[in-house]
Amino acid sequence: MRIDAYTHFIPEKFFAKLVESGMGDIGKRVREIPCMHDLNVRKKIVDTFKDYAQILSYSMPPIEALAKGEQINEYCKLINDGFADICAKNADHFPGWVGQTSLGAPDAGVGAAERAIKNGALGVQIYTNVAGKPLDDPAFEPFFAAMDKLNKPIWMHPARGAGFADYVTEKKSKYEIWWTFGWSYETAAAMARLVFSKIMDKYPNLKIITHHFGGIVPMLEGRIGPGWDQLGARTSDEDLHALLGQLKKRPLDYFKHSFYCDTAVFGGEPATRCGFEFYDLDKIVFASDCPFDPEKGTMYARETLRILEGMDLPKADMEKVWHGNLERITGAKFKT
Repeated sequence: MRIDAYTHFIPEKFFAKLVESGMGDIGKRVREIPCMHDLNVRKKIVDTFKDYAQILSYSMPPIEALAKGEQINEYCKLINDGFADICAKNADHFPGWVGQTSLGAPDAGVGAAERAIKNGALGVQIYTNVAGKPLDDPAFEPFFAAMDKLNKPIWMHPARGAGFADYVTEKKSKYEIWWTFGWSYETAAAMARLVFSKIMDKYPNLKIITHHFGGIVPMLEGRIGPGWDQLGARTSDEDLHALLGQLKKRPLDYFKHSFYCDTAVFGGEPATRCGFEFYDLDKIVFASDCPFDPEKGTMYARETLRILEGMDLPKADMEKVWHGNLERITGAKFKT
């Protein structure tokens, strides 16, 4: 069985809230894709592929962009209760779900995460920044402490909108650069902040699944490796060389061996092969990013399956990617 570990859906009750919000940019996109919110349409897509099922997670916009204070937890509850109900009634199509939390909640998302996991979530999803604040902001540390204790994975989704300009002289990003290139950079930047803030050292049980094969990370092994081995050589106003000596591992080793990643690279074969070359096989999970593709549901899954099946890896290795690695880090057992 091929378990698609990172697909997006919006439960009915929360979809109504999203429509009411009038959210632009990515919010506009999700409203225009029927299989993003119509369960019957989505099930037909799953049925298109043999021996295939999907793990459901929320998409965009980030909850903290839609709500404040306790309303954040109310929105997370709507999403998570919706997923729990869908998966309970449609386990053959959707054998698991990812809880949604928000570090922008008053308790840094701890309560929503604990509630979701108690109710059956495989783990929880957060974003690469929290309304513009980095993940290593001290206010968010209670979340990482809680997830370290719960020993459940974190799905980390990039978040960057058109308001994040390409250049400081401009007010907004042009030509959807904020998405095409921005999300891949955003993912890598968030990973770096978790490494150099020593969060990954302090909480060794963290299991962070980075979307899109970790964005630009696999392409930059030389900069992350030999380049960051010289951390501090380019900085004169603080002693970053001392920080390098405080880390438990070489920077490159965190990126290659401490983070998990998925295969959702929009049907890009070179990117897929690059990801497999960079990461440990035990860190890779199969995912397609369904339904964000030109065919609104089928293309990315079909192309990702085609590429992976053509990689000529041993059967035991492919079984790890298809479902074994996800089972190991979540503690779930999927019907195969």
